[in-house]
Amino acid sequence: MSVVIIGGNECMECQYKQICKKHKCKAKVFTKMKGNLKEQIGKPDLIILFTGTTAHKMVHCAIKEAQRHDVRVERSHSSSANALNRILSECCG
Repeated sequence: MSVVIIGGNECMECQYKQICKKHKCKAKVFTKMKGNLKEQIGKPDLIILFTGTTAHKMVHCAIKEAQRHDVRVERSHSSSANALNRILSECCG
């Protein structure tokens, strides 16, 4: 399963990827807005939005891409490791 994480803390980026790997998911993490975010998101199985640490522009871009490709979106105000574990446990089984 491929996962795109939008937002979160820069210092947690490696930890997010390790947690996804533990749940047998391949992850892309975007903590900052990049000019070509739309193209980099691609067509994942799941998009996780950490809304507490994300710019509105990034959220809007991710939602638009999710709707365009019919991708599931999960939102969490918290960008903690526990929040990510909980989301992946629910979505990946």
